[in-house]
Amino acid sequence: MVQQSKKGTGMKRIIIYFSLEGNTEYIADELAKVLPADKLKLVPKKAYSTSGFSKFFWGGKSAVMAEKPELEAYDLDVSAYDEIIFGFPVWAGTFTPPLRTFILENKENLKNKTIAAFACQSGSGAERAFSKLKDCIGITSFAATAIFIDPKDKPSEDNTHRLSEFCQML
Repeated sequence: MVQQSKKGTGMKRIIIYFSLEGNTEYIADELAKVLPADKLKLVPKKAYSTSGFSKFFWGGKSAVMAEKPELEAYDLDVSAYDEIIFGFPVWAGTFTPPLRTFILENKENLKNKTIAAFACQSGSGAERAFSKLKDCIGITSFAATAIFIDPKDKPSEDNTHRLSEFCQML
């Protein structure tokens, strides 16, 4: 379900994200407090494990194999938006499979859009993930990117500063 922004603006913006453990959702929520933006949380029909070895094994395998999981139904007209912000956790050095599904389902409507992206990670890999995301969308650059390190679980001045910079670029 698309959560509508209450703020008025000439340009329509949406944050489309997948969040497994809440870090990406935390940043999406923080962005929506600052930027006038609608939000769409992508939910796979078959949930990923959130604990132990299976979380890393199945999530990583799914990401590396470029799987396209079926998503819960969403009602969204991508063509109604000027700017799209994608958010995702980094899995095995790439973006998460639910984003891949969404992009492939909406590829035509993503053309000629301003696109930005943010990634949440515990370790590294976000730069490589951004590169793979650009290739999947079929663009050469993002309007802005930001990398957040465990923003929900380990709040930091760095993440707060990055969030502010990211918003200013948009």
